Amino acid sequence: MTKADFLDHTLPHQGIIFKVVNIYADHKEDKEDLLQEIWLQLWLSFPRFRFQSKVSTWMYQVALNTALTYSRKSATRNKHLRNVAAPSTDDDENTQHEQERLLWEMIRSLPKADKALILLYIEGMSYREISEITGDSENNVGVKLNRIRQKLKDLLTRTKIQQ
Repeated sequence: MTKADFLDHTLPHQGIIFKVVNIYADHKEDKEDLLQEIWLQLWLSFPRFRFQSKVSTWMYQVALNTALTYSRKSATRNKHLRNVAAPSTDDDENTQHEQERLLWEMIRSLPKADKALILLYIEGMSYREISEITGDSENNVGVKLNRIRQKLKDLLTRTKIQQ
């Protein structure tokens, strides 16, 4: 397989990589490092990819496995999201940005494997697709996602009470 083959298959799905990087890395330097590491791992594993699954499924597998390994190796990353929403004069928009920021902060606080599952779920993937990526059974994916959603609801409730 050539570089052109690799780019033809991966570039249409590069958004996957950016989503994974943004969930698993906090700082610009960490994001850049993780981004490079994921692209490297994709490149190295591409010759073994046999197109028995979707390219996007394979890319999620590689990206998530790389991110999990990367985050295990680096203990220096910040555990909380920074507020990246630009200030707005519209109160409804500010509230929505704050809720989105809070949700992502809560997702970032989840254990690594839970982050991967909820990211795939947010992306609109079916339990079957998530199962193919993670190697869990569809039933197990459903059970885990229900627990994660409940955990996020509980976190949101506690956060609202504290405010």
